[in-house]
Amino acid sequence: MEENEVFEEGGPSLKSVALKWGLINGVIGIAAFIIYDMLDLIGESWVSFIGSAIFIVILVMAHNEFKKEGDGYMSYGQGLGLGTLASLVSALISSIFTFIYVSFINTALPGLLLEKQIQSMEESGQPQSQIDQAMPFLEMTTSPTAMLIFGVVFGVFFGFIISLIVSIFTKNQDPEFV
Repeated sequence: MEENEVFEEGGPSLKSVALKWGLINGVIGIAAFIIYDMLDLIGESWVSFIGSAIFIVILVMAHNEFKKEGDGYMSYGQGLGLGTLASLVSALISSIFTFIYVSFINTALPGLLLEKQIQSMEESGQPQSQIDQAMPFLEMTTSPTAMLIFGVVFGVFFGFIISLIVSIFTKNQDPEFV
């Protein structure tokens, strides 16, 4: 049997488990984003660690479900594929929501993020000339469209990296395929 196929006897497929847990992570990400915005925490560097920790927990739960509902085994490749696909689903959901949110609900947020980035550069002692040079790039990266694109790209990239690591610990290789 191919590693990516649905397990025999009604077990889960990588796609179905990844979709389920990607949706869950995406919804949690949306809720966290709204809370962070209400508490004025968006743009704080430590906030991204919370999202990563949540994704790690969700990924472990997804891997456990895949093994439990299947034959008890999951190869490293299956774990990596499941995590990467779940991160894609989650990143799409979260990024589309963010795009809509900053385009129509809280249109001031991109400007606030830009101000935080400038303030951070000033606090780190960067000269005004460097800040002025960075302005076009900073303005571009805080636009709703850039948030959408960067959200998907970096969401999948970091999801892949996290999946590389988590899958090392959650895999349970079928001895038949070793």
